[in-house]
Amino acid sequence: MIAPPIKSFEACLQAVNAADSAQGLLDAVEDLAALNDQRSIPTLIQVLGFNNPGAAVAAVDGLVQIGIPAVSMLLDQLDGYNYGARAWAIRALAGIGDPRGHDLLLDAAANDFSLSVRRAAARGLGTIRWADIVENKRSAAMMRSQTILLQVTQDDEWVVRYAAVVGLECLALELKQRDAVTQCLGQLRDQDETLAVQARAHWALSKLGVVIR
Repeated sequence: MIAPPIKSFEACLQAVNAADSAQGLLDAVEDLAALNDQRSIPTLIQVLGFNNPGAAVAAVDGLVQIGIPAVSMLLDQLDGYNYGARAWAIRALAGIGDPRGHDLLLDAAANDFSLSVRRAAARGLGTIRWADIVENKRSAAMMRSQTILLQVTQDDEWVVRYAAVVGLECLALELKQRDAVTQCLGQLRDQDETLAVQARAHWALSKLGVVIR
């Protein structure tokens, strides 16, 4: 089977702008994201604010694929009023892991009104590109993530606590001293009110090599 020809950037951009259905927009965004073209960054960010979760997922994937070049514009264009768009943007920043988004993720995980924003931020706090932080500041940055993630494990929403467990697991894999993390995960495994959080904490402990009794 012969693969279909790759569409040009101009054609993909026009298709996004001309889309007149949810499926049409999804298909157009997927094509645009697949180009991995930095010129698509503004349009992909714009799509995050549309009421189309499928297209937003495709846009996030495209932004994560582009990576670091997308970070400045994501930070500059965060929508403080559209919580859906903000959650998708934070998901993109979390997927990229650039340290420039660290302060935003810390604040969002602890304080944002939207549970979807807190959840995305909590996941991202464990996957910062720590090697991109200068060595004399790296440990302090990691401790800031740990402090907020330990706090977020007490969030009222179980999906946010679940995300905090994921973030703690990823972070702990980079830490030399894990006692505070493993103690918290043990408490969640034994005491959290939601079985899914208990199970995820159990899994995290096993992946960290903690003997489970």
